[in-house]
Amino acid sequence: MKNKYFIIYQELAEQIEAGNWEVGQFLPSENELKDYYQTSRETIRKALSLLSQNGYIQKVRGKGSLVIERNKFDFPVSGLVSFKELSEKLKQDFRTVVHDLSLIRPNRHIQKQLQIKADDNIWRVIRTRDLAGEGVILDKDFLIASCVPELTEAVCQDSIYAYLEGELGLTISFAKKEITVEEPTIEDRELLQLEGFQNIVVIKNFVYLDDATLFQYTESRHRPDRFRFVDFARRHQ
Repeated sequence: MKNKYFIIYQELAEQIEAGNWEVGQFLPSENELKDYYQTSRETIRKALSLLSQNGYIQKVRGKGSLVIERNKFDFPVSGLVSFKELSEKLKQDFRTVVHDLSLIRPNRHIQKQLQIKADDNIWRVIRTRDLAGEGVILDKDFLIASCVPELTEAVCQDSIYAYLEGELGLTISFAKKEITVEEPTIEDRELLQLEGFQNIVVIKNFVYLDDATLFQYTESRHRPDRFRFVDFARRHQ
């Protein structure tokens, strides 16, 4: 026998798929659903949690359960690809907006991430990535200037990796990645459409050349409703 919360989940999911609630609309409140299904609020919360886990809704603090677009973009966690390469593979309209391109001295945080000294010059590049007309990623790149002596806004709008490999002849070899879920910063909310979202997915990349030189540290901050992070794993005996 199925649990009541699962039956409610199935019914609501079927209604969403049938178009009873369209993308951008809110479901009835927890109290309204509790009264309608004549059950406890905890049961309703379990059903809504399952809807959220399966990509039907996004919980918006103070507003309720927002029906969202279920077509998420697959983001390859294990790969080392540029945003341009990814968007072309997804066959989506894309746009990169450069908010900052500066040659600076690193603060203590960046010194630690790139394992450099305070008097080393680095490039700071702040970019937002638009897919299908929406700002979905905030990229904050820090590149060691001794490895990348020149960088232009045009390159940053197109593809830094294409420039490094094609023009500078560098061989980008591998990266270490860290994935966390964090509260959005003021900068996140200013540059991405994050109204109502209480979390953002952050992928930190430490990128190395073929001689094992660490030359880039990146924080890619992703809207939680637009990506599904995928990987391929093989068991070794």
